[in-house]
Formats: sequence, C-alpha cells, structure tokens
Amino acid sequence: MEHPYLFLVKICELIGLGPFAHEYLHVIYSWFVMALLMLCGFIATKNINIIPGKMQNIFEMIVSGIEEFMVDITGEEGRWLFPLTATVFIYVFIGNLIGIVPGFYPPTASINTTLSCALVVVVFTHVIGIKFHGKKYIKHFMGPVWWMVPLMLPIEIIGHIARILSLTFRLFGNMTGHEIVLVILFGLAGQFLAPLPIMALGIFVAFVQGFVFFLLSVIYFTGAMEHAH
Repeated sequence: MEHPYLFLVKICELIGLGPFAHEYLHVIYSWFVMALLMLCGFIATKNINIIPGKMQNIFEMIVSGIEEFMVDITGEEGRWLFPLTATVFIYVFIGNLIGIVPGFYPPTASINTTLSCALVVVVFTHVIGIKFHGKKYIKHFMGPVWWMVPLMLPIEIIGHIARILSLTFRLFGNMTGHEIVLVILFGLAGQFLAPLPIMALGIFVAFVQGFVFFLLSVIYFTGAMEHAH
C-alpha cells in the first residue's frame, strides 16, 4: 500500500533520484536513520565533560542502561558485544519510530531490512561460537552422544534457520501491519484525528519490537558463548 506523501521521496524526485527512491524506499529511509544516529552520536560526544550536561546525561543513561542489562544476561565476558547489540536495539527502535511521523516510512517495514539485520545477528552468533570454542563449537550441533548426530544435526540446522525467519518476520509483520492501519485511518478519517490513538500505541510497539530483537540477539550470543552439553 502506497503512502500518500513521503518527504524524502519527494526530495529524491527533485534531484533526479525518483525511480531509485520509489524502488528502494527502505534504503532511502534506512540511510536517513543512520545519518540521524550519526548526528546524535556527534552531538553527544562533541563536548564530553567530567560534569555532564543534560544531553550528555541522557545519552550516558541510555548507553549504560543497555550495557548493564546486556551484561546481566551474558556476564562480563559478553561486554565486548555491547557495540553490536546496542546498535541493533537503537537502529531498530528508531527505524520503527520514524514511521509514526507523517511523511516518513519505517525501513523496518521492509522485509529486506529486517532480513539483513537478522542475518547479521545469526551469522555473528556463529562467529562468537568459533571465537570462544574453536573447532569444538561444532559440538553445539551434534547432541550429547555420537549416535544422535544424524538426528540432532538437521534439527540444529533447522533451528538456526528458524532464528533468521523468526527475527525477520516478527519485526516485518508488526511494522508493516502498523503502517497499513495508519495509512487506512489517515485515508478514511485523518481530518478527525482518528489515527492519533494508533500513533500513540505505535511508540510502544516501536520500543517493544526493538527490545525483543535486541533481547533475542543477546540470548543467541549468550548461547554461542556457553559450552556444549
């Protein structure tokens, strides 16, 4: 379903990138989210002081909150994973959130975006497993005894493919559904402010979906760090 007006698409049309913007809408808005996050990061680190100001306090609270929550699950050995997990949460949350703003499209409402995020998480899960266990990581897929390998190996492979599908379709389905509802309400009763309750609920949905993606990523990483049984 097409949006009645998309701000960045109109800008791309003015500079001759209209066909690209229409075909790769999620890419345009994903770039916008990344640019926005880089700008926020620049502002947050521009004037770092021992006695933090209001903006520095806000960013430190967000960063430390995410980090401590993650370390509570993974333990101290998982602290080095913080840059990736924090990026996943913040990117997905902001990507969800901008869809509430009229004229903007959430990149997470595209299956291409959610699939790429899911692939990064699942592939990196195995990178962690190899880093911590080396060749012994294969034991995670073999089961407790050798004669169960023909049974356990296919089950584990299917399970890891299911992780990709789960991360991809959960986020994609929720954000796409939210966008469809908003477009319908704006078309039918926008002038009567009917979409406002859904937009307010969308803030909660954006946070929950970002948090679930982040939490599952942390759980997968923690499982890769653990020893096989």
